[in-house]
Amino acid sequence: MAWEIAPWRPFREFERMRREMDRLWDSFFERRPARVEEVSEWLPSLDVSETKNEYVVKAELPGMDAKDVDISLTNDLLTIKGEKKQEKEEKDENYHLIERSYGSFTRSIRLPGQVQSDKINATFKNGVLKVTLPKTEEAKKKEIKIKVE
Repeated sequence: MAWEIAPWRPFREFERMRREMDRLWDSFFERRPARVEEVSEWLPSLDVSETKNEYVVKAELPGMDAKDVDISLTNDLLTIKGEKKQEKEEKDENYHLIERSYGSFTRSIRLPGQVQSDKINATFKNGVLKVTLPKTEEAKKKEIKIKVE
């Protein structure tokens, strides 16, 4: 009589139960009729990068116009505000699913250093807002070479 040795996986059953519960919840909400009146809060995705001379903030704002976006800088806090308005519902159109997000948003980013506020530049192209913030001379990091022996 040969015995097979199998690794002990105490949480395998819990993992299976969790997957089954996730599937049940997903199927429950898929059957729920979407309501056009529902407006949820949304936050645009951001990329924040730094070069030697500037900070660059990019925000994805699909379906928005530049006139619907407000950018402000207070001390070292950059704030981007806006509102994405929902399209008008057609009288003869019944929605089965609405996944696009609408509503107002506010995103604030604390910058790691001081910027030249009079030289900030913002562009809006293909639904992407790009804010370029030039660093002050004091904020530009000095490179320190480390000698490796």
